[in-house]
Amino acid sequence: MVKPIDPDRLLRDAGRRLAEFREERALTQQELADKLGVSMRYVQSVEGGAENLTLRSLAGYASVLGVSIPEVFLPPVSRRPKVGRPRGARTK
Repeated sequence: MVKPIDPDRLLRDAGRRLAEFREERALTQQELADKLGVSMRYVQSVEGGAENLTLRSLAGYASVLGVSIPEVFLPPVSRRPKVGRPRGARTK
């Protein structure tokens, strides 16, 4: 029997994975937002698991971050989001 999928956890885990990929590439949320053509608030909502991604948005993230779509659905390294700016982040 297949275990039921918790959609809220799926959103949080996918958002966390996208945040991990962004951090691995040393991008700020603003830099990623600029590359995607979306607002930083949208990126924050996705990474926080509050935004339900469309397939179009998911494809954009995968393309910009250079990952495959299935990779986004692998479990995150950590389910705990990091707080604050990544090291080396520039302030404007």
